[in-house]
This record gives sequence, C-alpha cells and structure tokens, in this order.
Amino acid sequence: GQPFRFSKDPENPKNKSAADNYVKPGEAGPLRPSDAARSFTVFDDLELEQVLAEPIVRQPLQLSWDERGRLWVVQYIQYPAPAGLTLVSRDNWWRAVYDKVPPPPPHHFKGEDKITIHEDTDGDGKFDKHTTFIEGLSIATSIAHGRGGVWVLNPPYLVFFSDTNHDDIVDSDPIVHLAGFGLEDTHSVANSLRWGPDGWLYGCHGSTVTANIIRPGLDEKPIARIMGQAIWRYHPETRRFEVFAEGGGNAFGLEMDDKARIFSGHNGGDTRGFYYPQGGYLQKGFEKHGPLSNPYAFGYFKQMPHNAVQRFTHTFVLYGGGAFPEKYDGELFGAEPLQGRIVLSHIESDGSSFKTHDLGYAVTSSDKYFRPVDIKVGPDGAIYVADWYDRQVTHTHNYEGNIDKSNGRIYRLKKKDAAPPPKFDWSQATGQQLASLLRSSNRWTRQTALRLIGDRHDKNFAPVFHQLCLESSGQLALEALWASHLSGGLDDAMALALLDHKDSFVRLWTIRLLGDENHLTQSINEKVQRLALSEPNVEVRSQLASTAKLLPAPQGLPLARNLLARDEDANDVHLPLQLWWAIESKAESDREVVLTLFNDPTLWNYKIVRTTILDRLMKRYAMAGTQPDLLACARLLRLAPQRADAKLLLNAFEDAFKGRSLGVIPPELQDAIAQLGGESMALALRRGNRTVLPEALKLVNDPSTPKPKRIQLIQVFGDVSYPEAASPLVEIAKHESDPALRKEAISALQIYDDPKIASEIIPLMESLPADAKLAAFNLLASRRVWASLLVKAVEQADVPAKSVPGEIVDKLRLDESLASTVDQVFGPKVNFDKAAVDSRMKDLEKIIQSGNGDPFEGFKHFNLACSTCHTLFGKGGQIGPDLTSYKRDDLESMLMNIVNPSGEIREGYETVVIETKDGR
Repeated sequence: GQPFRFSKDPENPKNKSAADNYVKPGEAGPLRPSDAARSFTVFDDLELEQVLAEPIVRQPLQLSWDERGRLWVVQYIQYPAPAGLTLVSRDNWWRAVYDKVPPPPPHHFKGEDKITIHEDTDGDGKFDKHTTFIEGLSIATSIAHGRGGVWVLNPPYLVFFSDTNHDDIVDSDPIVHLAGFGLEDTHSVANSLRWGPDGWLYGCHGSTVTANIIRPGLDEKPIARIMGQAIWRYHPETRRFEVFAEGGGNAFGLEMDDKARIFSGHNGGDTRGFYYPQGGYLQKGFEKHGPLSNPYAFGYFKQMPHNAVQRFTHTFVLYGGGAFPEKYDGELFGAEPLQGRIVLSHIESDGSSFKTHDLGYAVTSSDKYFRPVDIKVGPDGAIYVADWYDRQVTHTHNYEGNIDKSNGRIYRLKKKDAAPPPKFDWSQATGQQLASLLRSSNRWTRQTALRLIGDRHDKNFAPVFHQLCLESSGQLALEALWASHLSGGLDDAMALALLDHKDSFVRLWTIRLLGDENHLTQSINEKVQRLALSEPNVEVRSQLASTAKLLPAPQGLPLARNLLARDEDANDVHLPLQLWWAIESKAESDREVVLTLFNDPTLWNYKIVRTTILDRLMKRYAMAGTQPDLLACARLLRLAPQRADAKLLLNAFEDAFKGRSLGVIPPELQDAIAQLGGESMALALRRGNRTVLPEALKLVNDPSTPKPKRIQLIQVFGDVSYPEAASPLVEIAKHESDPALRKEAISALQIYDDPKIASEIIPLMESLPADAKLAAFNLLASRRVWASLLVKAVEQADVPAKSVPGEIVDKLRLDESLASTVDQVFGPKVNFDKAAVDSRMKDLEKIIQSGNGDPFEGFKHFNLACSTCHTLFGKGGQIGPDLTSYKRDDLESMLMNIVNPSGEIREGYETVVIETKDGR
C-alpha cells in the first residue's frame, strides 16, 4: 500500500532549466511557453490553447484519460538510452546491441521516465492539480487504464500496476504479463497501447526493433517473433498473444475509428498511413528486416493511396469527438513533427480499404521547435497534441546527444469559443448509466464506457445489451454488440440472430468475435457459410476472408471457397490476397483438403482463382520442394480442366525455380508435364536435362530469337552452370548491340570460374553502356583472379581509375591479398572524420547564408552529381531515396547528407557483401 516511487526527486534537477535556452520571439531557438503559444495559425472555426508546459511536463510522448476525465501523460525523459545498459555496438540503422537485458520493475534500472496525472479540479478548463503516478521508469512508451489498474508498455515488458481503490498509489509490486519486446532502437520500440472493443489490448511495433515474446510464468520459450513493423494484441484474461497484422510503416500511433478499424501512421513520403485488416501482411521495410514471416505470402497490402505528401504523418486521429463543426466528423487530423504542423485529410472507402487526400493544415507554427508527436481526441471532444518541443526529432541528431530534455508542451485544439466541459466521474457508474454512455456522440466516451463494462464483466447486463443491439441500428447497435460481448453474453443463439442484423458492421463484428475462438459450432458454421455467398457488404466479406484463415481447414476452406465465387471481388485491393492467405494457411497442414477443393472444375473458372490463387498455389508447393509438395504439383496439373490452366500452373512452377537448379522430380510430376506436350526449355535446363542444351545455345546465339526468350535463357545459364555456355555469353557481351542483352550476359558469367573471362571483358570496359559497365565491374570484382586482373589494368591505365565506382573499390579492398595494391592504385580509404565534416558544414552554411544562389546552376549540378542515384520531382535514378518528399529547407540535415552521405543510410539503400562457396 506504499506509493510506488522510484526516484527521490520528481523534477530531475540533473537536467538544465529550460529558461537557460529561451530566446525572444523572432529569434532562432526555443521560445518561452507563453511566446510559443502565440506562434500558431489555426483554422478560423477552431482555436488552440496551451494547457501544460515545462517543468510540469517534459518530453510528452503519449496522452490518455481515465474514467474521471483526468489527463495522463507518459513523459519519455529517459530517451534515447535505456538506463543501466552499456552500448556494445550499433549498425547503420542505429539499431543498438546492449550488454544485457534490463530486469523488469520493480527491480529494474531506475530511469527518468514518469507517468503523471493532470486534473481540472474546478471545471474551468485548466489543469490545476498535478500528480506523479509512477516515476523512475526507463523507456516507458504508453499506458492503458483498466482491469483495476494501469497497464504500462515499458519495453522489453508489458507490466500491470494494480490500483484497485483508485487512490493513484500502486497496491503492490507490478505483474509482468509479457516480455521480449526489443530495445534495439528506442525511436521505434513497441508503443501506443490501447484497448480494443473486443477486450484485447492492442499495440504497435516499430520498424527497427525485433521481439521474441514470452509470457512469464507460462512460457519458457518465445511464443511469437516479430521482425519490425506490426500491430499486435494481448488478451489479459486468457493471456493469448498474437500478431494481429504484420508490416506497415514505422508504426507509431494506433487509431481505431467508430467501427474499430485499425490504422497507424507512416514516416514515409507517399502516404498518410496504413489500414490493417485482421491477419493481413502489409508492406514493410523488406531490405531492413528481410521478407515477411510467411515466405509464401506472395504479396502484401500497400499503404492507403494518397496524393503527394511531404514526409511524414507520424500518427493521426479520425475525428469522432462530437464537439467540432460537423464538416470535420470522420476526417483525419495527423501530426507532422518534422514540419511542425497538424494536417487535415479526407479519408474515404477504396473497396474494402481506404484512401486519403489532404484538405489543408489545421495548425501551423512559426516556432521551429514545435514537434507534435502524439494527437488524441479527449473526453471534451477537443483534440489534444503532445509537443516534444525540440530542435529536431530526426533519428541521427537525437542519437548525437542533441536532445533538450527540459521542454515539453501540450495543446488543446477546440471549437472556437467552446465552453469548458462539465466534470464527471464514471468510476462508480451503474450498468444502466454505462449503457446510456454508448449513445454519446463522442467516441472516447463510448470506448471508455466499453472498457468499464469489460472491467466489470457483469453477465447480468448481457441480456440488456443483447436486446439493445437487436432493437437498434447504426453505431448504437454496434456499441451494444461490443458491450454484450464484454459482458460475456455472445452465445450461439445471439450470434445466429446477429448474423442477420440489418447493420453490416454488426454482422462483421459478430463474425470477427466468433472467429477469434478459432472454431465455430455447427449451426454457426452453416450460417456463416451461407452468408459468404450472399453478403452484400465488401468489408464484411473481407472479414469473412480473415476469419477463414483462423478457422480449422474443414470450416475455413469451404468458407474461402464460397468467397472465391464472388467474382465482383476480383479487383478489390484486399480480398483476393486475403483468400490466398486463407488457403495457404492450410496448404501444408491440410494438403489433401486443399487439393480436394480443386476437384471441382467450376472452381477453376472463378476470376479470383484464375488471377490470384492458381499460380500462387503451384508456386507455393514448388518452392517448398519436398516430395509431397512436388506430388501436389503433379496432382494440380492433372486436375487442370483446360490446357490453358495447366500452362498457367507450369509457368508458375518454372517461376518458382528461377535462380536455382531443379533436382530430381518424382515420376508422377514428370508424367504430368509430359502429358502437356513437354516441359519448357528453360525448365529442362534447370532440371539438368542436357538434351536441350544444343538447341538452347543455338537460340541464345541467334539474333532473330525474340529478345525475351534470349534473356530468359541467358538468365538460366547464369543460374545453372553449363560450361558450354560461357563462350556464347562472352560473345554476346562483346558483340551484341542491345545493351540489356550485354548486361544480362555479363551478369550471367559470374558463375563460370574461368580466368579467360576477365581477359575478354576488360578490353570492352570503355565501350560498354552504363548499365553493362556496372555489371562488368561487379563481375570482375567478384572473383580473386578477375579482381587482380582488373587492378592490374587500372595500374597500367588500360582502365581509368576514375571510372571504377567507389563501391567496387571498397569491394576490391575486402580481398586482403589485393588491399595494399588497391590503396596504391586508387589511394587509401578515407575514414570518417567528424571534426572535418563539422568544419566543412560550417563553411558551407556560411556560404549559403551569405547571399543568393543560382538555381539554374544548381539544377545543372544536381543532374551531374546527384540525379544518377536520386529522383527529384519525378526525374532521376532510383539507387538512392527519392528526395522529393524530404524536408529540403532543413539546412543542417541537408548539409549533413551532402557532406557525409554515408552518415545515415536508409533501409533498402545499403551495400551488402556476400561470400559464396564457389569463390565469388
């Protein structure tokens, strides 16, 4: 019963006072809170007021409210370095390796993070009472109220602090529910904890961290692994943990709209964010984290389409507060910390997904230190904004020690002249009072009422909510369904009735809640199967597809089969892939049931089957490549009702073996291929069938052979070694007029370990087109003997040293036997010199600020020096990131990237060196 406090000084006097840095308005540097509050431009029908500032709040990261209307703030003061850990190493994405895993609270290493409560005691709209609930935490990112206490997401842990009597004093030592969230990058650790209306806790997982989730007391080994971006959820009562959807951006901020659809923002330059259907695989930083966890996903959902944006929307809300002018209902208000503004976007349906376009900027500021990092709609229907308030929030600068931990502000964006809201306390509300709150126009009110209903789990009220759902329509019916479920009242009888409900989202959520149990009773299953054939709403059909993936094969596959019959969904942005994932989830565990589906010739005629399922299923079994899988390929070929179907399957089979040879295949598959009139030449070559080699070499050498066919065969000869092919490939490299064929032939030569190849290619270097020349340099640098001949040619001036790309020179240096000669020929490797970089940046800054430049000369220089790799306004190369969406008026960041371009390499643009067993 003692207060749970970690540090002796709640104000952390180690940090300098913000007053030491304040400047006058108009000057560069941080402004006093009162001056900063006057720096904003806001829509005419809204107004912005500052409600909290330092020293009361510092580094505010997450905002939330309890059932008494009190504002809770997570102050992320410990960022960026976890307390008590020693940095061992860090990669070029700033992913850190520490010397140990910190212990959980209360035995953790004490840090500076704290969770504070702010209350308006007299109802005048001003927070006049401030309480510290917990302090001394380290890397605490978010909280959620409920179940008799406060849930704290404090990577690597999800911890529950009990406070059953609501006195703001922790009852006892906290309980660790989950462990294993990564700490590699405190810029993107697990974050944004919040309740769903289904009684699960949801959270985000950022792009630069991994997780190996363990449930202490239940599991000795991890039950789930997360590689980068994801939305996850945890059910406290059953202790189930699952990845709800994989992928997305550097997910920070988790929004649920009126229908509890799940969204998160994105830190890229081409979208406002992602929409996450259950069980979906979404676009992610593949180069950074590798592929999706399922190697047979064969596709992913892209971000919500959007008109051009400037990077980036950090997190956003879909307004549902009921207190703004009606035109804002349902619109997207997004925080843009790099630009220091709040954007307003329109969001609308795009099939079963969504798309957005910008309407303007609700809030802008002349204060360059305004850095909005969290945005929430409060109990009063106003939008609250957490302002990190610092010179930078970009990744590199933060890790270079430039964080000012003394600052932080919170603002309230409200309707012009809106009166302060009345005080309330729902902690002792009756069930009937909570039921009445479900009618509120404020989404926060409804969600809080649902959370309190879930806390109580009073089955006596389930029939009340059930009846309310049946008698209502629209949003109230949906709220009543959630309330009934949280009260423990969603039984079969109710579910059967609700599957006929006139509101499509009641049907959708009934399906989703039933599917979460991973099994349907017979009566429910029969009803759901029929619904798949008749359901008119595309979002409900999307949920049915998600649920099919969760159900056992005898239920999930017939459900998917019925949805495949809906040809109108063939062009939907989500449904075809969702149905593939439902089938793929059973492809190995229930192979026979999957194949039996295709006994029906009618199935082969459905649009989704032809465009999305057939080739993926064949490719999935071919890539797995075990004997049972290859026999499944043979069976599919025999089941194909039309020759065109079989040809589609065979093309997919061949595509599965691109880049590798094909071992011995079972006679059944050989017979099935033979019945089609024989395998393709490329497939025969991959299988090691030398009988087709003479004809293949003839076709490769013949200029009259169609170019796609020649390229296909060249690529096969680059994947599967046939010594007879080396000489024809050299001849193509030497004499072919088509640059693409020359490039492919040079690339294919890498697998042929013949010293003569270098002697043939080096004399061509000056005459090769750009792409072929780069391929040639990569070829010559790929083997020791060839590399030594290239270095010798440069030494003798047969190849100009300046023509050899820097990355090739670095590659040559990796060979210790060549390193000293490479240094003599190309000069020693220039090591990073921070002092020199800083000095150069200061010199350039003085030049830039001394007068006006010439944009026309700049344009010429950009085309010469930059556009080979970078795109700007649609023109340029794609070796480096597209610069169009970057904040190009940030002089310091631009100069850093120009003077030291390798200081921070974005994912997908790094150099990777692999050493192969055959000597490359």
